[in-house]
Amino acid sequence: MRIGVMGTGAVGGYFGGMLAKAGHELRFIAREHQAQAIASGGLSIRSATWQSTLHVPHIQVSSDPSLLADCEGILFCVKSTDTEAASIQIRDHLSQDCWVMSLQNGVDNPIRAQKLLNRLVIPAVVYVATAMPEPGLIEHFGRGDLVIGPPSEAQQAIASGHERISEALLQNIRKVFIASGIPLEVSANVQQALWSKLLVNCAYNAISALAQTDYGRLTAHEPIRQTMLALIHEVLAVSHAAGVGLQSEASIAMCEKIAQAMPLQRSSTAQDIARKKRTEIDHLNGFVVREGQRLSVATPVNQCLYALVKLIESEFDKA
Repeated sequence: MRIGVMGTGAVGGYFGGMLAKAGHELRFIAREHQAQAIASGGLSIRSATWQSTLHVPHIQVSSDPSLLADCEGILFCVKSTDTEAASIQIRDHLSQDCWVMSLQNGVDNPIRAQKLLNRLVIPAVVYVATAMPEPGLIEHFGRGDLVIGPPSEAQQAIASGHERISEALLQNIRKVFIASGIPLEVSANVQQALWSKLLVNCAYNAISALAQTDYGRLTAHEPIRQTMLALIHEVLAVSHAAGVGLQSEASIAMCEKIAQAMPLQRSSTAQDIARKKRTEIDHLNGFVVREGQRLSVATPVNQCLYALVKLIESEFDKA
């Protein structure tokens, strides 16, 4: 396949790199300094048990989205805060039958992108621990699997005239990714999986960012465990009001397993704060707060963590 990656950060670089490593033709769109680093030194993935460096011409990289013109599919991997701007950048360069998959945090990115791309966007849930310590280098700490599925009812409701996402297409994507060493599940319950991932992000990201510490230390501290539990119950309540209905015991167990599987991981929000970059908090805890207000569900713990991260971000604007 000819696959484009819009947003060559830690997630886009990893999954795009795995596909390129398996022999697919990859077109990476990155910021200028990142594109130059990859063009000159290749894209390196350093995992716990292996390392690979992909060089041009095996991959193509540019800051110009016109590079995506003849791609069969796009991995949309930009930060949630950049969804609208990135959609506008690429929409005039995509062929009519090119599929787009959202590999982003949060639950509302597919519909936000769809409104500007004028095509249905495949929702994906990403389970991977990665970082980009320097341009062109991806560090992989664990997992690396995806769950994808059909667009949500809300997406379908505004998709008049759009090409539909067929089960055959989803299964073909699954075969391509699995053959490339990327475990991928096609699920009719992808919306529930997206909310489950949102719950985990809300539980860990902001607290990890504010304390600048890893998941293992968070869950080892009893007052923080109680704070996380209160936050989880708020997200569960909002999910039920929104018609998703996550299960309480399963959600709590899932959150506990994250710290067990990745005890040394710091959240992406923590990494952004450390670099004095704007975070995705508006689309994590902030999204829960807004949905809670819309659905008349109280979310005081999410509101507090959201406000504290936004307060730190406000200092970046003054720098």
